[in-house]
Amino acid sequence: MRTIAAALLVALAAWHAMSPQSAPVSHASYYRIGSAADALSHPRAGYALMGGGPDLDEAFRWLCERADRGDFVVLRASGDDSYNSYVKNLCPLNSVTTVVIPDREAAQEPEVAETIRLAEAIFISGGDQSKYTRYWRGTPVEAALRDAVKRGIPIGGTSAGLAVMGEFIYSAEGDKPDDHDLTSDMAMADPFYRQVVISADLLGIPILRGTITDTHFDTRQRQGRLLAFMARILESGKASKIRGIGVDEKTALVVEPDGHALALGRSRVTFLEASGKPLACKPGEPLQIRNVIGQSISSGESFDLKSWHGPEKEFSVQIIPHDGKPVIAMTWN
Repeated sequence: MRTIAAALLVALAAWHAMSPQSAPVSHASYYRIGSAADALSHPRAGYALMGGGPDLDEAFRWLCERADRGDFVVLRASGDDSYNSYVKNLCPLNSVTTVVIPDREAAQEPEVAETIRLAEAIFISGGDQSKYTRYWRGTPVEAALRDAVKRGIPIGGTSAGLAVMGEFIYSAEGDKPDDHDLTSDMAMADPFYRQVVISADLLGIPILRGTITDTHFDTRQRQGRLLAFMARILESGKASKIRGIGVDEKTALVVEPDGHALALGRSRVTFLEASGKPLACKPGEPLQIRNVIGQSISSGESFDLKSWHGPEKEFSVQIIPHDGKPVIAMTWN
C-alpha cells in the first residue's frame, strides 16, 4: 500500500508540474496587429506633447512619420487595444502593439521591456499618471524608456502620458480613489495640499530638463495649479529656474530634439518661466508668486524651447491675495 501511495504522490506531483497552473502568470497584456516580425527601419527622435481630450490625428501622424514604417507601441496601465486600429488606420506601420502594464509585477517582466526595446515609436496613453510613476519607477520599463530616449526613438504622451514626460512630474500620487482632480483654486489656496505631489524625472528627455507639464489646460483652467507646481519646485531648492508647459485639449506641441517646437490642433500651448523663491509658499497658506513670464502660441505657430522664445508678446503673471484669497493677475509686457 505504501508503495502504491508513494507512486500516486509522485504521479500527482508530476501532473501538477505539467499543469498550466504552475506556469508563470503574466501580469501584462499584449495586443498586436500587423506583422509579427520585427521591422527594420530608421526612426527619428522627437516628442509629441498632447493635451488630452479627443485624440489628435496630426500628432499621431507626426509620430508615425518618425517611426519610418516601424513598430508602434502603446503603453497603458489599464484599458484595451482601442488605439491599435486607430493608429494603424492613420499610418503605414509594420505593426501596432498595445501593452497594458497593470502593476509593478508586470513592469518587471522581461517581455515588457523587450517590446519597448523593439519599438520605433512609443505612445503613453492617458489615464492616471500615479500608476505610471508607481509601477514603472526603478523597473526595467523605466530603464527601457530611458534607453529609447537615448537611441532617438520618437515618444508621445497624452494627458497622464504627457504628465510624465518632463523632468518634474505632477504625479497625483496623493490622490485618494474618490478624490476629484486637483483644481487651481485648491493648489493656490495651499500649495502643500496632499494632492500636490511632485516627483522626479522618469524618461530623461534632454530638451524637457527643468520643465514640468500640465494638460487639459484650457477646459479645466489649470494655469493656477501649474504655477503652484512651479512654486513648489522653486521652494524645494531642486531648481533655481523652472519652466512650465500647459497644453490645451485637442492640441499638441511636437518637439524636435534641438528644441524647435510646433503647435498642432485646435487651440493653444502656454509657456511659463519663473526663477527665485516665491513670496509665500508654505503648508496651509495661500500661494504668492511674482515675476512669472508667460508666452503662448496657437496652432501652426512655432516656439524654441532652448531660447524659450516664440512669436507672440510676453506677459507677466503673478498670484497675489485679494479679499483673503489668492488670485491670478496678468499684464502684457
